[in-house]
Amino acid sequence: MSGSEARTGDAVHQIGEVAEAVGLSLRTIRYYEEVGIVVPSGRSGGGFRLYTDGDIERLRLVKAFKPLEFSLDEMRDLLELRDRLATGEQLTGHDVGRFALYAEAVASRSDRLREQLAAVDALARVLRREAEAARRVAGRSQRS
Repeated sequence: MSGSEARTGDAVHQIGEVAEAVGLSLRTIRYYEEVGIVVPSGRSGGGFRLYTDGDIERLRLVKAFKPLEFSLDEMRDLLELRDRLATGEQLTGHDVGRFALYAEAVASRSDRLREQLAAVDALARVLRREAEAARRVAGRSQRS
C-alpha cells in the first residue's frame, strides 16, 4: 500500500492530518486504536498509520459520543452494530433492541445537555449584565 492510496483506491491520511481534521489529539487517536474502537485502515511501508475518509468519519462519530458519556464498551458495541447494519447483515431482534436503546439514550442525554446549556446561557447573560454594571460603577468612581 502506498502513502497516498489504500487498497480500495481511497485517499489515505496520516495521523497528524487526521488529528487536525477531527480535533482530537494524537494520543487519543492512538488510544482509540489500542482499544479497538477506530483502527486505521492500513500502514505505510514505514509503519505510519494510514486512515481513510471512512476512518475519519468514524473518529468524528466517536468524538460526538464523548459529551453523551458513553463508555468505551458502549461505543464499541454501537459501532459494531452500525458496521453490521452497513454491510447488510441481518440483525437479530436483540440487536435491534440494543440499537433502539442506544437511540433512546442519545436522545435523553441530548435533552439533558440542552437543559444544561440553557442554564449556562442564562448564567452567562446574568454575569454579562453584572460585569457591565461593574464597569459603569467603576467609570463613575474614576470621574469623581
